Amino acid sequence: MRRYADSSPAPASTAPSRSDFSTLRTLLPYLWVYKWRVALALGCLVGAKLANVGVPVVMKKLIDSLTITPSHPQALLVLPLGALVAYGILRVSTTVFTELREFLFARVTQRAVRTIALQVFRHLHALSLRFHLNRQTGGMTRDIERGTRAVGSLISYTLFNILPTLVEITLVLGYLVTHYDIWFSVITLAALVSYISFTVIITNWRTHFRRTMNEMDSKANTKAIDSLINYETVKYFGNEEYEARRYDEGLQSYESAAVKSQTSLSLLNTGQSMIIAIAVTLILWRATVGVIDGKMTLGDLVLVNAFMIQLYIPLNFLGVIYREIKQSLADMEKLFSLLDQNREIADAADARPLVTHGAEVRFKHVDFSYDPKRQILFDVDFTIAPGTTTAVVGHSGSGKSTLSRLLFRFYEVNTGGITIDGQDLRMLTQDSVRHAIGIVPQDTVLFNDTIEYNIAYGKPGASHDEIVAVARAASIHDFIDSLPDGYKTMVGERGLKLSGGEKQRVAIARTLLKNPAILIFDEATSALDSKAEQAIQAQLKEISRTRTTMVIAHRLSTVADAQQIIVLDHGRIVERGTHQSLLAADGLYAQMWERQQARADDDEVLNQGADQ
Repeated sequence: MRRYADSSPAPASTAPSRSDFSTLRTLLPYLWVYKWRVALALGCLVGAKLANVGVPVVMKKLIDSLTITPSHPQALLVLPLGALVAYGILRVSTTVFTELREFLFARVTQRAVRTIALQVFRHLHALSLRFHLNRQTGGMTRDIERGTRAVGSLISYTLFNILPTLVEITLVLGYLVTHYDIWFSVITLAALVSYISFTVIITNWRTHFRRTMNEMDSKANTKAIDSLINYETVKYFGNEEYEARRYDEGLQSYESAAVKSQTSLSLLNTGQSMIIAIAVTLILWRATVGVIDGKMTLGDLVLVNAFMIQLYIPLNFLGVIYREIKQSLADMEKLFSLLDQNREIADAADARPLVTHGAEVRFKHVDFSYDPKRQILFDVDFTIAPGTTTAVVGHSGSGKSTLSRLLFRFYEVNTGGITIDGQDLRMLTQDSVRHAIGIVPQDTVLFNDTIEYNIAYGKPGASHDEIVAVARAASIHDFIDSLPDGYKTMVGERGLKLSGGEKQRVAIARTLLKNPAILIFDEATSALDSKAEQAIQAQLKEISRTRTTMVIAHRLSTVADAQQIIVLDHGRIVERGTHQSLLAADGLYAQMWERQQARADDDEVLNQGADQ
């Protein structure tokens, strides 16, 4: 509870909503990197559609050459070899151009997906701690998953379905206008306008159902992940059924939105089918009248019918594609809105790397608040001399852990400043500052990987011997060596397979491997028993001997040897000095010391009674 008392983040800023056009404009630069591939792919697209439109034209000539007329009574006896060969070439060309287009564009699509996903991932790591404390991870990961998938879908739907259909419509209308009665073009164009207008209007009406489905899906997923991550807590309180009801509430909302979405989809499909059916019937009626009047041949009838079938199939699919494009745009909107989140803490334009020469840390009259309504630190001013240890003590909620967060520059100070060797953190690159600082937090969270991986995280690429050396220094090597899988032992989600003390020792080893110039111990031994604590405290003192160290502590006995002790109370420094001088001052520190010593004596009596 102490850690949360130190931090009360303000609500994260909400990214402004994006239009479909702005979403597409954000996507285009990722495709333009491969502009020559895109141009070749579009050329293949046009080639495929020219070949596809040419097939009915050749079929017309083939049928007309086989049709018996007074002027060609022996037509059936002549083999139209040229038309047959042309028909076969056009069929093959359609497939070849289509597959070549897919081949050329595959790298463009996949690279765009990869680049965007990586950029979002990096951007999320660049956002402030405030953003992540207010963000629900389950919903955010689902947004990223859907958004990256939507990028590939949108590119595929637009360039492989919408654009080819528009090209084919243009070619067909052009042929009908130049070769047949104007009514064929009028009916076809009217059907297209009616179909597209109906599809757009109904789809826009039902889009909010899909958005609601997404929101309900993300909320249900967030509840499920949050519950599973806190599995032990759920079990402790026997709240399995309560969690199931909470999850089911989200599923019920999703179910309701999904039913409305499916109902509106049925309405859309019915209307689209009626428009197409009426158009095809009218076209065939005009063609049949033309044949009866002798103005058209049987080949013309087949040609017009083939054109309508070729348009009918993609047009019927166009409704589905448009819905999917709208859905993809909605998913991408959420993905790109993450990129729109401003970095609360950004490097200055002229930021330079930190150069340490002793690593003196100074807090200069620092005021800070997470929320403007509640100030946490008031005029905090102290210096940690190079190679010395300064302890920060105080009651829960006094602002101790906030100091470490400000030193890591997770937040900006309101007034005052923080320097390392005289260099203001605001003028340094965050990466260089964080590389110079190592922390062993009170609440150690490990990756769901091996013990070796978690220790090596302090220095990616470290050798096994280096990992063993720091494990020995953290007094955890013997424990690891006793495990069946040794350093290859999996630690489980958030390190749940290890005890609190074991996790803390892994964290100590990980920090030692980083070998930073500045060390922060935030209740680093709070999860250890007295014997283990004494062993590790001796080791920590040895480790800290040549480093600038800040120890955030609740147990005063662990910091009695510190060269300087800072006493915080409600965000203000009320006392400072050595252990002996603070006891002699008989102030807040002395009161805390007396209470803890009395508690320690009581615990010792209880332990002796238990031994007897």
